[in-house]
Order: sequence, then C-alpha cells, then structure tokens
Amino acid sequence: MLKRKGSEAVLDLLIKNTVIITMAGRGVGLIPRGNIGIRGNRIEVVSDADEPTGNQQAHRVIDGTNKVVLPGLIDAHIHTGIALLRGLAQDTDHWMQKALWPFAAALTPEGEMAGSLVNIIEGVKAGTTTFGDYDSSMADLLRNHDQVGTRARVAETINEMPDKITDLEVGEPYPLDAAIGQRQLQSALDLFEQWHDHDSGRITCMFGPQGPDMVSKELLLEIRELAAKYDTQIHMHVAQGDREIDQMTRRYGKRSIPWLEELGLLDSRLLAVHLTEATDEETRLLAQRGSAMVLCSGSIGIIDGIIPPAAQFLSAGGKLALGSDQAPGNNCSNMFNEMKFTAILNKCKAEDPRVFPAWKVLRLATIEGARAIGLSDQIGSLQPGKKADIIIVDLDSPAMCPAIMAPARNIVPNLVYSANGSEVQTVIVDGRIIMEDRKLVNVDEKQETASAREAAQALGYRARPGKNSVAMQMMEKEQL
Repeated sequence: MLKRKGSEAVLDLLIKNTVIITMAGRGVGLIPRGNIGIRGNRIEVVSDADEPTGNQQAHRVIDGTNKVVLPGLIDAHIHTGIALLRGLAQDTDHWMQKALWPFAAALTPEGEMAGSLVNIIEGVKAGTTTFGDYDSSMADLLRNHDQVGTRARVAETINEMPDKITDLEVGEPYPLDAAIGQRQLQSALDLFEQWHDHDSGRITCMFGPQGPDMVSKELLLEIRELAAKYDTQIHMHVAQGDREIDQMTRRYGKRSIPWLEELGLLDSRLLAVHLTEATDEETRLLAQRGSAMVLCSGSIGIIDGIIPPAAQFLSAGGKLALGSDQAPGNNCSNMFNEMKFTAILNKCKAEDPRVFPAWKVLRLATIEGARAIGLSDQIGSLQPGKKADIIIVDLDSPAMCPAIMAPARNIVPNLVYSANGSEVQTVIVDGRIIMEDRKLVNVDEKQETASAREAAQALGYRARPGKNSVAMQMMEKEQL
C-alpha cells in the first residue's frame, strides 16, 4: 500500500550508505556507497549516496555502513523433501539405486515436511531467496515456503516408476506404468490451480518430468503441450548419469538429448538439469535451441566425480543457473558453496585459473540464474521496478575482512571464494524482511530442527537398507 508522510510519498524501507552490487549491466554494477529504497514489494530507489534523489524518507532506515547489499541468491534446482536423508548417500557408485532409494522408501509425509523446512531455513540463512524446489508432494512442501516467506519456482515430480523400484537391479529396464504417470500429472495440474502466482507471483509453478528415462514418450508429449498452454517451463533432469543413458538406449535406441530433440522438447521452455553425460555436440545443441541449464557442481562432484559441461554450454550462448540439488548428495543447501565449487572445479577442468572468474560466478547465482528460470524481469538484479529480493552481508565478518575498495576491489572475490553464508545478516523477499540479525522472522529455527531430528530418528527405525547397502558398509568401515 502507498504510504505518505504529509504530501510526500514515503518509502517503506531505506538501506543507506552501503556498498551495492546491483548486477545491472554486463558486470556486477557495483556502487561503492549508495542507497536502496523499497516500497511495497518493489525496489523504487537505487542511487549513489551523494546523489540528490527525492522520496528518500522512509518508515524504516537501515544503516548499511560496512555492509554490502546484493540480489538474493537463486537456487535453481533443489529437492527439499528428501533433506532428512542428509549424509546417508555419499562416497559410492550407483548413488541413486544403491544409496538413496533404500532410505527414501522409509520417508513419510511428516518426515518430508520436517526435513524440507529445515532445508529452506538453511538456504535462507546462507542468502538464498529463490528456491527451484522440485519434488513429490509439492503442494504440501509449498506450505513451508509460504510460511518462511521465500520465493519458490516449483515443480511437482512426474514419473511412471513403480513403488517397488528399490527391488530393481542396476541396469534393469524400468517398468514404466502409465497410470502412475497420469496420477502424478494430475497432482501437477492441481498444484497449478492451488499455488501458481500465489501471493502476487511469489510462488510460481513449472512442470517437472523426473527424466526422459522415467516417463514415456506419450507423457512427455502431453507435458510439452501443457507447458505451452500454461506458458511455463519444463524442469527436468537431462543426461544426468550413465544410468539414464543406458535406460534410454535400451528403450529407444537413442541418447537423451537427441530423443528430446526428436520430440520437440529442446526449446526455451526446457530447464535441463545436470547434463553430466552430455557430449559437446549435445551440449551445443541444447544451448542453440534456447534451453537453459542448471549446474549443481557440489552435488555432481560428490555423487559422480564429474564436472558437467557448463563452460561448453556458456560458450554456445546458453543460459546457465546454479543449484544445490539435495542434501543426501550435496550435504548442504548453500549457494556460496555452489559458487566456490563451480569456480574451482571448472578452473581445474580447464587447467586455467582465468575461467569462471568470481564476478561471472556471482552473476550465475543472481541475474543469470533468474534468466534461466524465466524470472529476470522480476528478480536477479537491484533495479527500480524489480521485486525487492535482497540480502545484506556483513563486511566486518572475518571472512569478508578487509573490504578493499581502492586501488583494486576485493569484495566480489571474497563473496565467492571466502564467504560461507554465515556473513548474511538480513534477508528480504518481496519487500518483506524474513531474516534479521540472522534470526528467522516467521519460524522458530530451534523448534524446527528439533522436529526434524525426531523425524529422522523415527525414519532410522523404519528403514531397513540391509547389510549390503552402501550406508551399512560405510558404517562398518568407519569402525575399523
């Protein structure tokens, strides 16, 4: 609501005398000392502190001295519903079938909700404002995002996989069931009806087939038509492992990306996640068709020991975002972690320290990520008219000290290579403060972590992974 003091319009919030990283233009758009003003859920003022600008009276003023203000970070791909399985699926081959699935089968709806909320809290405390949540039971999980106040760009997972998937041997063809796919597709449609454009667009929906190997040709074509009807994106794992490629060649005699090209799914609606098995030619084709890629460096590094073809994708003009993926693979949901992993791993892959410089990686977690998920007209940079998704980082924290502005500037490299997320003091989403002085405003962090701990203990009693499971073998080795 427009608020006025006397006859002059008054801002709701003004952050003064702070370093601002706007991400406007082709670089980071740094203002050494500036002001940023918010009215309602939008940014109204971005200016140099010494610049005379009107309407800079505000109902609340935050002193930004020794702080840096930047756009909220975007986690474009995360499965918050399996967060309760953190630490149970690392250091193994065949990660999904041998490590994750035996425990995921024991998850309850209550456990999914409890783990998801803690996962969201974790992300917010490390500066994430937008979550590309991608899971089953998304209508329930969205209640967590709604409560915390985060921006969510979500997809209900759609597959045709039977419940007894844990009984399959590695390499055995998936027995797809069309009835399962239709039930899950209906859940996705119900999600759109209930949540799409909720709270003035803070929550929006996409379609989420789990992977081309886990849904039939007929269902993929149906989803393609629905995405066009709803004018939204298709969020999908693509070429995410040798398991997927094996399934695709067995079933269709083609690899994933050529198959999707044949079906007409390689276009600007596709948000393709991982691409670990994509060839250079397939990567270029995906970029040339206008599809976006989500790179989950930490997760894929731990799960597969692979550095996905992000450099090739960018060189072909592709739109690239970063994601944390999930706690059972990555162990954390922290975009500072993802920025650092992305920069370091790609430097090692190229054997060139000049690739993926800090400023470009910061763009991937902000404005470039927003472009990839179709929200760059709303978020990703600090510009008048855009949604007020903002984080405030303490430059006096040990990892950010000293902040040097001349003759060279070190703030951006320190954000990417030094910060770990604990330096984030305040988080604003849609113009509302959801974390202040590192305390969540809308949830009790201690209470929710205690609830998740209780749910995890109950899951431990239910899970029967067997003595030959990876988790049990690792436990035996740890005790040697």
